[in-house]
Amino acid sequence: MSVQISIEDTGDVFPCAETKHLLAGMIQLGKKGIPVGCRSGGCGVCKVKVLSGDYISKKMSRDHVTEDEERQGVVLACRVFPQTDLKLSVIGHLQKAIMR
Repeated sequence: MSVQISIEDTGDVFPCAETKHLLAGMIQLGKKGIPVGCRSGGCGVCKVKVLSGDYISKKMSRDHVTEDEERQGVVLACRVFPQTDLKLSVIGHLQKAIMR
């Protein structure tokens, strides 16, 4: 099943399967320059803040996302699998690419 992901900063909306991580869905937006690093939660380039919705997150490097940040919805897009429609705000390296 696919859910809708909306990026608050730009108004972009894209589908993402519950079995795919958010970064995979973001890449489908076709925006140039979306940073894609390790895809396993270790590099931190795909940092986003989930503003609403439910998701499952996999292990992320604490060098890039602290426990406190994670409690506030800050996650790495490559380690998050949406369970419902999500609203995101982009932060960090990803923000520059998305805002183009």
